[in-house]
Amino acid sequence: MKIRLDPARHRNAVTQIQKLFSTEFDEKLSDFRAEAVVEQLLKSIGPDIYNQAVQDVRAHLQGKLDDLDGEIYADPD
Repeated sequence: MKIRLDPARHRNAVTQIQKLFSTEFDEKLSDFRAEAVVEQLLKSIGPDIYNQAVQDVRAHLQGKLDDLDGEIYADPD
């Protein structure tokens, strides 16, 4: 599965990578190099982050479903 970001998020990620390299490593990255870093990160850790997010949502929803009886139970009296 290829993880893709919408253009605004992709541009933000590129900008953040450029800021990181500038402040932490005193190195200026061109847009081309920063985009390559973003693409490599998406390729290498994107699927793991996506899968973790799916698991987190599943656990959250399961907790809501498990509590459903307590939330909507109608007392027959």
